[in-house]
Amino acid sequence: MNTALVQTLARRLSSIHLTGEVRIMEVCGTHTAEFFRTGVRSLFPAGLSLIDGPGCPVCVTPNEFLDRAIAIGKTGAILATFGDLLKVPSSYSSLAKEKSLGMQVEVVYSPMDALALAEQYPDREVVFLSVGFETTAPGEAAAVLRAREKAMHNFSILPGNKRTPPAVKALLDAGEVRIDGFILPGHVSAIIGADAWEFIVRDYQKPCVIAGFEDFDLLASALELIAMIEQGQAECRNSYARVVKKGGNPRAMEIMHRVFENAPSVWRGIGSIPESGLVLRDEFSDFDAEKKFAVDVMPAKEHPSCRCGELLRGLILPTECPLYGKACLPDDPVGPCMVSSEGPCAAYYRYQGVR
Repeated sequence: MNTALVQTLARRLSSIHLTGEVRIMEVCGTHTAEFFRTGVRSLFPAGLSLIDGPGCPVCVTPNEFLDRAIAIGKTGAILATFGDLLKVPSSYSSLAKEKSLGMQVEVVYSPMDALALAEQYPDREVVFLSVGFETTAPGEAAAVLRAREKAMHNFSILPGNKRTPPAVKALLDAGEVRIDGFILPGHVSAIIGADAWEFIVRDYQKPCVIAGFEDFDLLASALELIAMIEQGQAECRNSYARVVKKGGNPRAMEIMHRVFENAPSVWRGIGSIPESGLVLRDEFSDFDAEKKFAVDVMPAKEHPSCRCGELLRGLILPTECPLYGKACLPDDPVGPCMVSSEGPCAAYYRYQGVR
């Protein structure tokens, strides 16, 4: 990357004089961390606020998903999960606690790793905890297709994948918080395409920019979005065109929709959002752990003081939660926003040094 260009963009951003308060929302947990890590956030001019949205898949996963996963694990099934989910508190426990008590919980790096576990333990049920946005859903769909090809009946997934555009729509419809514009997720957009976000402009007259993850991307996207807001323009611009195409990745979308179909889904702090979840189609029900394991799950509950739900709606900052940095710490979290590497509380705690 051209260092001189980055420095020029940094000077432009830090020298902006806004005519009023500007509030932009990022809808990607990686952006949350990268705005801190690259130092771009420290260059924001007075009056510019970056508010967190529902951009962390682990954070928006409700407790009832983990409660069900743990109940399935207690039947003797091997649970395969991404590492970010391990320490997230459920209603009554966590995967890490259950693992310490003897439950077989294996951290994997891909759904294909979980499939390999099923091959390694042919006499055991292996359940992959399928949590993620559109970025990871095609890989999980591919694992289900591979399992069917190999007739691996000891492999299943617990579906928890979510679609991001319906969540953004739900926030805009609720109108709880003022949002002047959006920094949109690059990884998700690489799958679903830039056109998937046009509704933000068409239906809500809000400007938005699809951004990459390097310091150049973040600077350029922030400058582009601020300019549109200040000039009263509403467009959906793609600043990550080297990766994101208008129509996305048709092959990945085809695989995803071959296995999954849209359904209502519960998001932490937001509630049930129509068409925001991905569930297995009926023809793949043999690989649906929710249908495969008839387990009793106690009613879900939340920690009474945890404010992750408000944070994921952009209503508060992490530092406004009374538990942040006190009762809720990365090694002993109360809520998921302090656990995941994409969680806003974890990013604040790691990079901002606020204790």
